[in-house]
Amino acid sequence: MKKSLAKLCLAFAAVLLFTVPQVSQAKELSGNLEIFSWWAGDEGPALQALIKKYKEQNPNVNVIDATVTGGSGVNAKAVLKTRMLGNEPPDSFQVHSGQELIGTWVKADRMEDLTFLFKEQGWMDAFPKGLIKLIGTDKGIWSVPVTIHRSNVLWYVPANLKKWGVAAPKTWAEFLTIAPKLEKEGVVPLALAENWTVNHLWESVALASLGAEKWDALWAGKLRFDSPDVVKAWELFGKILKYTNHDASSLSWQQATDMVITGRAAFNIMGDWAAGYMSTTKKMVPGKDFGWEPSPDTAGEFMFLSDSFGLPKGAPDRDNAIAWLKIIGSKEGSDAFNPLKGSISPRMDSDLSKYNSYLQSAAADFKKDVVVGSLAHGVAANETFMGGFSRIMEMFLKTHNAQAVSKACQQLADKAKIGK
Repeated sequence: MKKSLAKLCLAFAAVLLFTVPQVSQAKELSGNLEIFSWWAGDEGPALQALIKKYKEQNPNVNVIDATVTGGSGVNAKAVLKTRMLGNEPPDSFQVHSGQELIGTWVKADRMEDLTFLFKEQGWMDAFPKGLIKLIGTDKGIWSVPVTIHRSNVLWYVPANLKKWGVAAPKTWAEFLTIAPKLEKEGVVPLALAENWTVNHLWESVALASLGAEKWDALWAGKLRFDSPDVVKAWELFGKILKYTNHDASSLSWQQATDMVITGRAAFNIMGDWAAGYMSTTKKMVPGKDFGWEPSPDTAGEFMFLSDSFGLPKGAPDRDNAIAWLKIIGSKEGSDAFNPLKGSISPRMDSDLSKYNSYLQSAAADFKKDVVVGSLAHGVAANETFMGGFSRIMEMFLKTHNAQAVSKACQQLADKAKIGK
């Protein structure tokens, strides 16, 4: 009787073994994944490296690369806004970490909290605590960072500077001294491009004029935009603009960089995606074919921005989107993407042997410099301020009235509730 009962139990157990699903097995994903970004053209290969990593793990998912061209996302953000407000979100979208996301889509309750994913993947320890604080609020963590870029970089070609008998300026006073000499050589002292690159230049000049402490005080609401300090920054900016190219508004940032490469211009202030462009697309050797310095008067200060991806509420393919976020947050994904993009990894365990000499120097500076947030790339202020600031910049380009634009900035800061 006991032997018969034992046989019956074993048989029943065998049936259960082969009929009950094994919960430990990973779910095989299928369907679509729509990735929305502005990484087109020269930045496309880096995105494709991430997509390749994703497809290796999820071969049955059809990846839709919904890229909208336009530097710094100027066009993509407008398309995204239409889709988000129309309740047609992509599965995941590129966004600058900081107030660009939090002050817009998190505030509007359009994003999912990703704290569960950060804990599950061990990212609470993999990413710097300061960065996690930046992408989070007291109610959650809202995006997965994939890059760390530096905004305040001065680019040049060493051979050209030698030919013209000038050195890369350490201060704006030095730049304003050598600029007339360059013009006599028929060279544009500082290459500039479309409107967003003017905002990009302004933040480096303002950081140089104000210093890191006062720059941070602006965005904390502790220094007024119409203060004498900020007026002085606008006045310096006006002096520098006199030595830029007149066709700037018709050029892309890549074309402004090309001006430096070909010798039409001496310098360009651009984020370190320019290093990715020169080394990956133009096949130039960092430190030999092109050189760099912190933008004048900002040595020891690292103005940063970070690209990230979030998970919008109502994403059509949520599971596929979560798998995408896991890839971009991983060490393998990060180190496949960033060397091609011209950025450093936000992870603290990145393999720097995979990065070129410029990126290794940027990683070293990021660890030791005073780190401040970019305005032009969404860290320092919300979209209300950023959109209004572009219009104020247009006013300055027409009038060069430092007092008037400073007052307009303070009115905009009040409207956008900066520091509140």
